[in-house]
Amino acid sequence: MTDSSPRSSTTEPSPPPPSASTSSPTTPIASSPQIYIHPRREPFEHGLLPIPKLIFSDGTQSLASIKDKLLSLSSSSSSESTHRVNSAAIAETLQISPDHARLVLDTISSVLHNDTDPLVNAKPSEIDDVGIGVFDLVVFLYVQSYKRLLPKGHRDSAAVADVWPSTSAFDGFLSALTPLQLVRSNSRRFMPSQADEEAHQLSYLQKHLGNILALLADTAEGEGEDSLVLSIEKLEHLGFLVYFGEKGSERTPLSQNAPFFANSDPDMPAVPVPAAQVLDWLLQNIASTLEHISERVSAKENGPTVASDQDVPMTDVGSTSAKASTSARGPSFIEGISKSSYVKHASDLKGTSLKVINCHESVIYILAPLRYATVYGCSDATIVLGAVGKAVRVEHCERVHVIAAAKRICIANCRECVFFLGVNQQPLIVGDNHKLQVAPYNTYYSQLEEHMNQVGVVPTVNRWDQPLALGVVDPHDSLSHPAGVSEVQAESAICLDPDQFTNFMIPNWFGGEAVGSTKDNPFPLPDAYMVSQQRNVCTAPRMIHKNLGEIKHILKETQLEESRKRELSSTLHACFKDWLYASGNIRQLYCLQGD
Repeated sequence: MTDSSPRSSTTEPSPPPPSASTSSPTTPIASSPQIYIHPRREPFEHGLLPIPKLIFSDGTQSLASIKDKLLSLSSSSSSESTHRVNSAAIAETLQISPDHARLVLDTISSVLHNDTDPLVNAKPSEIDDVGIGVFDLVVFLYVQSYKRLLPKGHRDSAAVADVWPSTSAFDGFLSALTPLQLVRSNSRRFMPSQADEEAHQLSYLQKHLGNILALLADTAEGEGEDSLVLSIEKLEHLGFLVYFGEKGSERTPLSQNAPFFANSDPDMPAVPVPAAQVLDWLLQNIASTLEHISERVSAKENGPTVASDQDVPMTDVGSTSAKASTSARGPSFIEGISKSSYVKHASDLKGTSLKVINCHESVIYILAPLRYATVYGCSDATIVLGAVGKAVRVEHCERVHVIAAAKRICIANCRECVFFLGVNQQPLIVGDNHKLQVAPYNTYYSQLEEHMNQVGVVPTVNRWDQPLALGVVDPHDSLSHPAGVSEVQAESAICLDPDQFTNFMIPNWFGGEAVGSTKDNPFPLPDAYMVSQQRNVCTAPRMIHKNLGEIKHILKETQLEESRKRELSSTLHACFKDWLYASGNIRQLYCLQGD
């Protein structure tokens, strides 16, 4: 990309990183810890849409003209930062459908960096009226060209040969394996770590920041590479992608760390600076962070794990190999729970993001308010997410029941899963999915409504039955795909039969750390599901007791050799276990274990 991006200046020295000392070398002072620049994970993990018309591979060539058209269609006031466009302007400019334009607005609202932006705080019915700032939209569109980090190669090619339900030329390594195959092959070791992903995102920004700055910059009088200048307001739009801050500290705006804008008088507008100077400063900081990540990973590989590592396992859970970890800067992890019941409350989570990874044959309760949640590579499990104010992503899961109260949810590459949803936006379904079902939200705990209020989930708006399916192939994967495949319509989800719907009861001893006001499901149920819930409540325990009694009597009366009886008993146990998983009643046994 060799278009009009700002180049490094050769006429003036580059400013030092913000942590560099400017004191006299003879004056001894206490050195403060270096503050590094980091990528915001949210746009890369929750903000990418597999819509081909949103992906521009020619740098600023196309986006520059798109920006100009958006500005001409925008509403504005005296401040440049208030240029805003609604879904109609987005659809017209990008030549996409009104539904996809609204999806763009919904997606940006869930990953925007500025919590004071009107779009972030808008009610579902107000989002289109509020619109999005043009420069935030342009940055969002630019990073749609990002490709995710390719998983590390697998040592055992035979382990990936038995794919399901069929092999595809464009299936990636992870989609080629069921969650159970992932566990058997121990392929978690080959998935990118958080450090790998952070370095990959920084490397992408390192390559493209020049183009992004060119889209944000204004043209000053004169010609040449110094004609592009950046104001303090335009610099803050980069906060969509990067921030300064370390574990345990608050994220600070870029302008407060930039030496050329530091200590600016709020009553006196700061003078714009050459974009090339800003680019030099950002690239220096990115290089410093990449070096720090490399040193940290090297130290981790060559020595014992230290407390400063963001992926450190902090707690062993029960007798399983499961591990949970927390980080004030990164997400909390729940990983490897197997054949257990597991609960986390708000006081157990130090961050506002959570990842549930590789959990199997278990019931997991996350009874806490969150901003983001990811469920990845799980099978035969029930996962309850209390209240998620930004976005949930469920990926590469098999036979999982997800119960979530959230603003939005994205489902990717899942099989035979059921989603009980209280969501304010349409469920987004992308990738290669099979036999998905959606149903209305079906549980509660005492603090649920309090947590929903904290994160902004509205119980009066539930779009659980309006799933939106996009292309089968995700163009953001780092694999090459056949031309046109991403245009193929993905398999959507069907609504769960009301006769199969029932209320999911959270055990009292898991319900919460303090008494709350929630006494029932805050999301109104459609009539058909309400009738079914009232009819089916509490029937499962009676059915189990009756059927077990009948089977015990039949076995006692059956005239078989002991070896045949043992074989029959073993078969019945296996069938009973399959029924427990399929019906969801396995949860009751796990909950009793934790009593």
